[in-house]
Amino acid sequence: MRATGSHIRRERGQAVVELALVFPFLAVIIVAIIQFGGLYNHYETITDASRAGARKAAVSRSLADPVAAATAAVYASAPALDPAKLVVTVTPSPPWTLGQQVEVKATYPYSISLAGVSVTSGTLTSKTKERVE
Repeated sequence: MRATGSHIRRERGQAVVELALVFPFLAVIIVAIIQFGGLYNHYETITDASRAGARKAAVSRSLADPVAAATAAVYASAPALDPAKLVVTVTPSPPWTLGQQVEVKATYPYSISLAGVSVTSGTLTSKTKERVE
């Protein structure tokens, strides 16, 4: 009976050591999944925002300032992003003619850091083209 009890204690100690060795790697993987999930969310947000801006540009040819209307539509479609970092460009400059293509481009910076160390950074970009109606 005594040999069995000591055998169980040794296995528990082994499990604790294995957990101590593996836990840091699991923690880094979980943090990386969260970071990439946030990055993907930002990409989807700017993609949707550029579509909304291009649609607004396509139907606002008769407005006094269609570029401002398209830009406002982009910012309104991306409330989760920091507007100071979101850059919107609309090309070409108005006046637009019927059937002309208008492009709305949205860019937003990103940075991925794991355990306080910056792994990568860059800019997310999404472009959408629409024909002016």
